[in-house]
Parts: sequence; structure tokens; C-alpha cells
Amino acid sequence: MITIKDIKKTFDKTVALGGVTLELEPGKVHAIMGPNGSGKTTLLKCILGLVKPDSGEIYVNEFHVNGNCEYRKFIGYMPQYSCFPENLKVKEVIAMLKDIRGNHCVYDEELIQKLKLESIFNKQIGTLSGGTKQRVSSSVAFLFDQEIIILDEPTAGLDPVSSEIVKNKILEEKAKGKTIIITSHIVSEVESLADRIIYMLEGSIYFDSTKEELYKTTGGKNLNKAIAELIESKG
Repeated sequence: MITIKDIKKTFDKTVALGGVTLELEPGKVHAIMGPNGSGKTTLLKCILGLVKPDSGEIYVNEFHVNGNCEYRKFIGYMPQYSCFPENLKVKEVIAMLKDIRGNHCVYDEELIQKLKLESIFNKQIGTLSGGTKQRVSSSVAFLFDQEIIILDEPTAGLDPVSSEIVKNKILEEKAKGKTIIITSHIVSEVESLADRIIYMLEGSIYFDSTKEELYKTTGGKNLNKAIAELIESKG
């Protein structure tokens, strides 16, 4: 469970988050959507402790985020752009992360196998294409079998086969009762994965709804039309 209470964040004079309050529950895929600059990534980074809010509170499994790093053991994270040391080989990156975590858990290596990373284990990260780096990053996000999985644009740059493998993995982990948070600009992806859609605009939550509620409210036959109609009606 993640509880967010009235968090605010300003960069210079730009309001990145203008008082966001949310509860993100286990056993669901929560999709955070919105245009570039709406506050999606800042919100994720606040949850991860990478950005400190100016005010407000965040709790992860009852651990207060500010000043306490213990809660991070519950979270697996995939950034939009991977940032592994480019001089290391793929197998060295995975071994390093296992060592940092303490080598004390049962690893979930399903994506390593399904995305065929063994075939590139001896390649340096710096020589990989963007899509291949995404395959590595997505595998690492699920590797430690954490209760909370945060994925920033999880299928961006992936080929169609890898994209389907990752999406199926997300649904499998949801079925295990995990809390899944994704950001995505791909409406069809959100439609196939998400239970709940949180749409952000200018640092605030514009609407927060299930797909079914959106369809019912707007009469939309698909998610893209439903979101467009709701934005238009509120505008």
C-alpha cells in the first residue's frame, strides 16, 4: 500500500506537483497518464525518494518515505531510460545488483529467460541498442520479487514480442496481489493493463477513475475516446 498525502513540489517557479493525494492499493495496476510536464515522473521519483517534496507525506507499507530508506526493499523500479554503467557487461550488472541487494532472496529470473538475455550476457551495456537496454531494465525491475513494482513507460522501445512478454508479466504479478504502477503514453497498453487510471495535468490529478467508470461516464466505446471526451467536458 502506498499512501500519498498532499505532496507539493516546485522547481524554481514551476509547480511540478500541486498537492497530490492518492492511495495505491495492492492487487491492481495503477496507470498514471498525462502529457509531458504534467508531473508523472516527479510523482514517481517522490515515491522512490529520488526527489524530496516541499511538503506533504508519503508512506510505503506504513514506512514514512522522508528520511527512511527501509521502504525501498519493497520496490522494484524500471526507469524510462536505463542508467547502468556502460562499461559493465550485462551479466556483471545483474551480479552487481544482486550483491547490492544482499543475495538473500529467491530471484525471479523469468524475464531474463523469456527476453533471452543469456545470449547477450557478455556484451557491454554501452554497446546495446535502446530496446535491448529496456529488456535488461525490465528484467531487473522484477528480479527481486518485490511487493511494489514501478514502471516508467515499460514498453517504450521494445519490439512487439518483448512488449507482450513484459505486459503478460505485469498481469501475472498483479494476480499475485502486488501493487503495480505504470506510466504510459500508449492508450491501448493502458486499456489492456490498468485497473485504475490517474490522469495528471499541470501537477494535479485531473481525474482518477476505473476504466469501467470512464466508459459509463462518457459513453466512450474505447479508452482513447473516453479520456478525450472527459478532458473536453472538463475543459
